[in-house]
Amino acid sequence: MTNTSGSTGIDPRTATTDVLKRPSLLVLSQVYTPDPASVGQHMADAAEEMVRRGWRVTVLTSRRGYDDPSVTYLSRETRSGVDVVRLPFCSFGKQSLIARILGGISFVAQATLRATFGRSVDVVLVSTSPPMAPLVAIVVSSLRRARIIFWVMDLNPDQVVALQQLAPRALVVRLLEWMNRRILRRAADVVVLDRFMADRIKAKVPVAQKLHVIPPWPLEDHLASVPHAENPFRANHGLDGKFVVMYSGNHGPTHPFTTILQAAARLRTESRLVFLFVGGGIGKREVEGSGLPNVRSLPYQPLSQLANSLSGADVHLVTMGDRVVGTVHPCKVYGAMAVARPILFLGPSESHVGDLLRTNPIGWTIHHGDVDGAVRLLSSFLEMSSAELFAKGQQGRRVIDSRLSKQALCGQLCDLIEKSPRK
Repeated sequence: MTNTSGSTGIDPRTATTDVLKRPSLLVLSQVYTPDPASVGQHMADAAEEMVRRGWRVTVLTSRRGYDDPSVTYLSRETRSGVDVVRLPFCSFGKQSLIARILGGISFVAQATLRATFGRSVDVVLVSTSPPMAPLVAIVVSSLRRARIIFWVMDLNPDQVVALQQLAPRALVVRLLEWMNRRILRRAADVVVLDRFMADRIKAKVPVAQKLHVIPPWPLEDHLASVPHAENPFRANHGLDGKFVVMYSGNHGPTHPFTTILQAAARLRTESRLVFLFVGGGIGKREVEGSGLPNVRSLPYQPLSQLANSLSGADVHLVTMGDRVVGTVHPCKVYGAMAVARPILFLGPSESHVGDLLRTNPIGWTIHHGDVDGAVRLLSSFLEMSSAELFAKGQQGRRVIDSRLSKQALCGQLCDLIEKSPRK
């Protein structure tokens, strides 16, 4: 019989009961989509996949932009079935360590209250943005008997100590080390991004039995290789006829540019070569302060334009400081591979990106301080055949398809979340 009363025919009490019976996931992350930071994008992929698997998912995140706190998002919304709750005054930008710490403390305090007095939780997925976010997971796990999945995106205090921003015996460092040991012992599963990060984690707490290495996947839903002749990004920014070496992502202290900028200075009269830096972070000061005619700077591009932006490069620059191996993982390499562009890696060979380039013919490595080598390699790009560049780019795309795809890697993470819904 056709229902003509305007009612859905569903008893709201039954619908509410069905929702409450679904296993529940709480995601804790200072950054979440539509913010362009990669941590938030990956958290969103996992959260949305868990909704597709029938879970009830709630995200606690910041209402302000991670890189630009003047940007604000809706305080509450449902995105692809995920209930997103954004907390005020949890981000004050990344221009100083103090601002980041204050934003993190505010996030932890508010998220703890929300999670403690909110709906029931079966599993907590917590990352390292901010570094003290695991404190919230520990409290929720203790009060709600929720199982913790600890997703280590970057590793602090190891990172700030490696960068000499804090002394090894500083109070903040000791507190973070204490928290890391607590969350590593309490977590049901620990996910790290590469073997170097795994080694650092195992040196803190013996967690080999519950440690999983799952690299971050490219944002394939928004990526495709766009030919230069059809790319509006290149046309809009006057890049037609240019050879573009692009850096796209966070310009942070773990990703130094000095060697490449010094090489760019020597190549300033080569009009065909353009160094394009896209994104944000404190490293923008060095880029924009260089005053070089062949160096250009753009802000983060909208997610809807990511395919055009990344495809606008001829070669993608990926950088990593020598001291921070195992504390960060430059996931921008996967976006470049996904759009079939070769990689120019400025960093240590003994690193995850070094491993990728050593085992796959997808690009080149130069070391910090080797300005002469950088100039020679960059100059050779202008004489290199399009067939050689194309082949390296296509090999990168094949590596993504064969073992680093979103379907495979996000699926592995979500399988961990699904097992044993309660601790």
